[in-house]
Amino acid sequence: MSTAPHPAQPSRRTLLGLAAATPLAMTGILSFGAGTAHAADSAYVMCYFTESNDLGAGTDYGLHLAVSRDALEWTPLNQNNPVVTPTEGATGLRDPFILRKQDGTFVVLATDLKGTDWTYNSQYIHVWYSTDLRTFTGYHRLKLHDMVTHSWAPEAFWDAGRGQYAIIYSSVNSSRHNVIMVNYTTDFVTVSAPQVFFDPGYDAIDGDMTVGVNGVNYLYFKNNRNGTLLGARSTSLAPGSFTPFTPAVSHGGTEAPTVVKSLTSGTYWMWGDTYTPNGVFYAWQTTDLAAGTWTPLDQKTYTQPLNSKHCGITTITTAEYDNLLAKWGAPDWNRLKSYNFPDRYVRHADNVGRIDPYPFNPYTDSLWKLVPGLADSSAVSFQSVNDPTRYLRHYDYQLRLDANDGTSTFAADATFHRTAGLADSTWTSFRSHNFPTRYLRHSNYVLRIDPISTATERQDATFRVGY
Repeated sequence: MSTAPHPAQPSRRTLLGLAAATPLAMTGILSFGAGTAHAADSAYVMCYFTESNDLGAGTDYGLHLAVSRDALEWTPLNQNNPVVTPTEGATGLRDPFILRKQDGTFVVLATDLKGTDWTYNSQYIHVWYSTDLRTFTGYHRLKLHDMVTHSWAPEAFWDAGRGQYAIIYSSVNSSRHNVIMVNYTTDFVTVSAPQVFFDPGYDAIDGDMTVGVNGVNYLYFKNNRNGTLLGARSTSLAPGSFTPFTPAVSHGGTEAPTVVKSLTSGTYWMWGDTYTPNGVFYAWQTTDLAAGTWTPLDQKTYTQPLNSKHCGITTITTAEYDNLLAKWGAPDWNRLKSYNFPDRYVRHADNVGRIDPYPFNPYTDSLWKLVPGLADSSAVSFQSVNDPTRYLRHYDYQLRLDANDGTSTFAADATFHRTAGLADSTWTSFRSHNFPTRYLRHSNYVLRIDPISTATERQDATFRVGY
């Protein structure tokens, strides 16, 4: 939730590292959170809800999932549609969070709120159980308090000293500003009385925990007065024991910190979300949580799922990753990100091909089906998703969106051969079929086909094909 234009959204915690269907007592792991990961974990799942720029098409307050091998590039599942939706309370959710429980199964928590009516005060949160994130059972709402206020950003972690799960969330108590509250539970059905978990003396929301890193526990949160992200730490998990210690991090107004540790290195990433509809995620990295300093990541290195808001990230096994893709499938469309302007995506506007900063309306202008090339099936053609009779083709070397007239000239103009990226071989470039010395590139943000010779031109002609 946010203060401008709305109270900041609840954040998700990243509890990394437990083997699927393996009781943790058998794993030998003594601490839990982003600081540890079970050896079986090799991938990541993200949960989120979606909002488009105008809160129209592309907005959905159900549980959305995406998967990733590296926690940076994401594949939305189920065509970026929800996999389950609340049926009680507001009949919608914000800010979902996934925790792997001690028995290896999952619990999903979420804010009971549909849309942007920040005056809606629910004392409840949504809860589901799942063994595999492919089926969801035991849906219910869990009441956390009797105060006439909200229960935002529920997350949970295992408190080994108590032998209970701690559910943290943002709420307003007698302090008259948002604080991070906590209730304890063993089953997510009944909970203890609420307590103040963290109160820095000002409006604080979106608590995200990383537990047990070299004996220290970390709580990242949003300073709701100014839209910055801060960290607090404690050698205890006791309510009231956390002390802020980091410089502020933000990219404009930022909320919903989500910290995740790489499964292949000592790197931690922190995702943050701008608090406008169809907000943009930004990411930072560190190799030392104790230092409290974060370096912004180049947007070339990560891509959020389309229209995603307020994410939570949890590690999963290879089998779980494969099974999620098998169950829900990857999208049948792609987006193309510019290499040297990574905040911009290929789209059509007034039937002109160009690159524009995400987000924009309608977002479907940036969705393409890369179909077998109209002139050569070993190549590709770009079919518009929101106008499927039309394809990107070049005309006088400029790219435009035209209806397929069935001619061989159109087919050749609309066909491109994928090659290794001219500026980065892990990305992609597209060579014109009928002008094979020319490549698709942007110039003054407009797409065209040109011969490529300079370093700048190679960057202009390089794209990431993703989602």
